[in-house]
Amino acid sequence: MIAWLLLSATVAAAPASDARSVLVHFRGRPDLSAASSIPDRAARRAFVVAALTAEADRAQAGAREVLRRRGIPFRSHFLANVLEVDADAALAAELARRPEVLRVAPNRAFAPLPAPQTEALIPRAAADVEPNIEKIRATDLWRRGFTGQGIVVGVADTGFEWTHPALIGHYRGWDGAFADHAYNWHDAIHDVIPGDPCGADSPAPCDDKGHGTATSGLAVGGDGGANAIGVAPGARLIGCRNMGVGAGTPARYIECFEWLLAPTDPSGNHPRPDLGADVINNSWTCPDTEGCTDPQILRETVENVRAAGVAAVYAAGNTGNGCYSLLNPPAIYAAAITVGATGLDDVIAFFSARGPVSRDGSFRLKPDVVAPGLNVRTAALGGTYTPTFSGTSGAAPHVAGAFALLWSALPDLAGDVDATLDALEQSAVHLTGDEQCGTLTGHEIPNHVYGWGRIDVEAAFERLDPSARLLPDPVDDSRSTRVVPARP
Repeated sequence: MIAWLLLSATVAAAPASDARSVLVHFRGRPDLSAASSIPDRAARRAFVVAALTAEADRAQAGAREVLRRRGIPFRSHFLANVLEVDADAALAAELARRPEVLRVAPNRAFAPLPAPQTEALIPRAAADVEPNIEKIRATDLWRRGFTGQGIVVGVADTGFEWTHPALIGHYRGWDGAFADHAYNWHDAIHDVIPGDPCGADSPAPCDDKGHGTATSGLAVGGDGGANAIGVAPGARLIGCRNMGVGAGTPARYIECFEWLLAPTDPSGNHPRPDLGADVINNSWTCPDTEGCTDPQILRETVENVRAAGVAAVYAAGNTGNGCYSLLNPPAIYAAAITVGATGLDDVIAFFSARGPVSRDGSFRLKPDVVAPGLNVRTAALGGTYTPTFSGTSGAAPHVAGAFALLWSALPDLAGDVDATLDALEQSAVHLTGDEQCGTLTGHEIPNHVYGWGRIDVEAAFERLDPSARLLPDPVDDSRSTRVVPARP
């Protein structure tokens, strides 16, 4: 795949008939700095979408015309100013030579890497409220009357089983009697591998693997009874399938971000930023095997989503158990809210990726925070529940749900990603240990294993609204910096 990044040196060796999907990245980015001064969430998203679309139309015009004249189909994206096209080596080289083109990058889906093996886990029975939800003190916000109401959470994943008892009441496309999937669901899988049960372009929410059902459940799920599995059960759920049987491509990931920012009708027309997601959960990473051989390939997308005032949360990845293991986009970016996984004992999960980020030469601090992601109970396919869901995929929805809770409690804060993240970081239960990564010994706050620590939603709320603290803080050792032992 590296050969497709180094076009000038290697394309001549590729057969002319070897057509493959590539992303043509164009130069030019609009100034989005004015977006932060737009208080209305929908208006801010609309401003960003309009500015990016106009720039993409300008920059891509010449290449689009060439492709149209030759009858070569393409898909245009505005969020990262790219064209997705099937090109043989000669066409890829021709496009790469155009002055307005920055680079041509691969866009291929491969069979996903196997999930990491987890430690021996003991399944948990249903609780009135799952202990991982209690752990981050989401229930304290519930008792105040804030459950995520008024906030839209988008999940970009393998899809979700919208009829699941823990999800149907939260899915925005269901009014209690009728389903309307327009503007509430999008499938970015336009070509499928054999055995994909959802097929291509599924008109209704469908989960081909179960992963998205699990992450959706952790973000917003609950059946109103014994299965209180989600952090923000009052939020509304929309979704986009960006992985086919667990495998994505850069184009699929970009397409889902675009749709969640400004959902369209089923034909892909009439975008509605006013119906976009306020929070997006991304329990995936893009490794080399999916086309992210260039570590910068999704950076522009991640930055533009954040500029739109959307809290996009990203799993750190399950490549851990050592320093410098946080390797893959989009978790490596400064603009990404990157989440590692802990157990209920606040010890880092053995699989949770650690920083610093070395792949792009930044050596920046990651993860930003951690949350429970080991042996958590959530929704599974067939209307069932899994008691042992594990991975940073499980940790990220806790933080996505935390944003939804805080923004429902403090509507004037909604869209201010920086201030909300700062509150979550500064109020986190600070965790340290003896694992030295980079220049940090592990005893600093933040550090490359736990970031700023394990989130505490109630503490973040009180930090953002000190008047909400009705009683003096009790003596609580869990609120101090804690040194945690390494998992044996």
